[in-house]
Amino acid sequence: MTFEEIGLKSEVLKSLKELGFEAPTPIQEQAIPYLLGEHSDFVGLAQTGTGKTAAFGLPLITNIDNHATVPQGLVICPTRELCLQIAKDLETYAKYLKINIVAVYGGTDIRRQMTEIKKGVSIVVATPGRLMDLIQRRAISLSNVEYVVLDEADEMLNMGFKEDIDSILESTPEHKNVWLFSATMPAEVARIAKTYMDNPFEVSIGHKNQSNENIDHIYYQVKEKDRYAAVKRLIDFNPEIYGLIFCRTRQETATVAEKLAKEGYSAEPLHGDLSQAMRDRVMDRFRSKDLQILVATDVAARGLDIDNITHVINYNLPDDIENYTHRSGRTARAGKKGESLVLINTRESGKIRAIEKQMRTTFTQGTIPNAEEICEIQLMKLINKVIKTDVREKDIQKFMPTVMAEFEDLSKEEVIKHFVSAEFNRFIEYYERAGDLNAQNSKDDRGSDERSNRRDRKSDGIETGKTRFFVSIGRRDGLNPGGLLRHICDATGLKSANIGRIDIMTSFSFFEADDQYATDIVRQVNGTDYEGHEVSIEVTKAKSGGGSSHRGGGGGGRKDGSGFGGKFQGNRDGGQRREGGGQRREGGSRSEGGFRSEGSGQRREGGFRGEGGGQRREGGFRSEGGFKKEGGFKKEGGGQRREGGFKREGGSGASDRNTTFGKPFKKKS
Repeated sequence: MTFEEIGLKSEVLKSLKELGFEAPTPIQEQAIPYLLGEHSDFVGLAQTGTGKTAAFGLPLITNIDNHATVPQGLVICPTRELCLQIAKDLETYAKYLKINIVAVYGGTDIRRQMTEIKKGVSIVVATPGRLMDLIQRRAISLSNVEYVVLDEADEMLNMGFKEDIDSILESTPEHKNVWLFSATMPAEVARIAKTYMDNPFEVSIGHKNQSNENIDHIYYQVKEKDRYAAVKRLIDFNPEIYGLIFCRTRQETATVAEKLAKEGYSAEPLHGDLSQAMRDRVMDRFRSKDLQILVATDVAARGLDIDNITHVINYNLPDDIENYTHRSGRTARAGKKGESLVLINTRESGKIRAIEKQMRTTFTQGTIPNAEEICEIQLMKLINKVIKTDVREKDIQKFMPTVMAEFEDLSKEEVIKHFVSAEFNRFIEYYERAGDLNAQNSKDDRGSDERSNRRDRKSDGIETGKTRFFVSIGRRDGLNPGGLLRHICDATGLKSANIGRIDIMTSFSFFEADDQYATDIVRQVNGTDYEGHEVSIEVTKAKSGGGSSHRGGGGGGRKDGSGFGGKFQGNRDGGQRREGGGQRREGGSRSEGGFRSEGSGQRREGGFRGEGGGQRREGGFRSEGGFKKEGGFKKEGGGQRREGGFKREGGSGASDRNTTFGKPFKKKS
């Protein structure tokens, strides 16, 4: 099929011919004919770099009224960079049509954007936050919008724009066409499709969440301390690399980029602490290839649309598989080949298997290059550069007699050796001391790791040297493990290595961190904002097992009886309140069963189920180091009778308690 056969306007075809577009990509071939119809709700699932912008952009500029002065088309995307890129592409496609396209995004003067809209606009390309500002200021009307495009919908939801997208869609007419494009199809994206779309036509290029087939996925096992050294070797082994290195936190991103720059690599960071001007400068340098390597966080790199990226290096695996899909999708665009390289430690091989299963792809285990391999690659790079260098005969002629005289006592072979060594010795000197960075993963190693892990774990399930914290927000607030890790590190300046286990519940969470930072974490994180939600944290379990209370539920509560509910009374829907020194959960943090304190005993009202205060809560009643309920208990005269028993797994969680979880428990004779 050709673009001429699809049914596009002649003016659009003329633009495509100038751009050198010959035949539609698979997503374009399936999407464009359908989107040219009168009513065409649509879901397109395809990786970045498959031509999605043209898939919705070409029918959009074909369908709308050329002379419209109020928005008929609306494109919503996650980031400023993608917003600008889409607007630029649409303007190129509509070069021979009188269509006014305006991009609106944060980080720039909103008054200028309001002026452009007031002059008249046919298509608005917007980020959700800035568009909501314009709607609230009544600077834009969406009452005439006929086509809404949600580009990279999964990215927008990951970034916390769910409420904004809902509000924007509710501001548009019911009869509109909604075109949703996404690389993955998580539950929230499916919810939008179900809520705002009428029997949409779905096109999936490959399976849902499937990786681009042009990407080679390779993982390398290294020791934790060798991650940076391994990244250097991968860069040195690929001297023509034009790539992205992904890190989990802003601090890690800045550190890796700074180290690379100090050692002579062409690398700069891209993260949320950069001003818009600095971000623009870095991106301009990277697009023009003045910069060879961009070190970025997931959030900062969202929406990047840059061709010819050869490698994506995962300094750490992301917490969410969807994020790996987006990371790797930055390479192998427009039908080209690319590589996604992943560094893992010996305990992370299970994560690779999980990604393989969900993305329907296969990883190859790679070997970190050794010194000899890297030196050979770099030597040949130098030799090829010399051979390809243009010789400016006239300019160097007058210097040649002197140069030849200097080399008079050296043979041709000796001249070449000296010349090569002048540039090459730094690699030899560095790598002659470098050992093998490939970590072994034998059964003995795995057993040793597990034994070491068990030794490092205390009887209460908390890692030695760690303090456990309660966090007042959870999954329904848009929190995920990666988001919580980034928030803590950004607020405190700690490294991800200082943070331990993270457990995300429905409406609250837990995490562990090094003991010495406990006071700083409470002081610096309390009261901060996470995507519109105020964050409250408190210590639930300190290092010593004796005097510390466990406020995560099932571990007692404070001596004043307030525990969970005392401090966070009314903080979540359903509330939590204290009754008679105990705790009464009325839904609590979304507990399906809950528990209630009456007098000094406890009565089971529906069981311990649910993430919000049930038996499955880490650090709570089902804690690894506490007691495991196998049979149950029931109130008998204010005490507790063992029916199925409590199985002791170590520690002193809810142990030996009689009235509440905080009093001694005596087994009946």
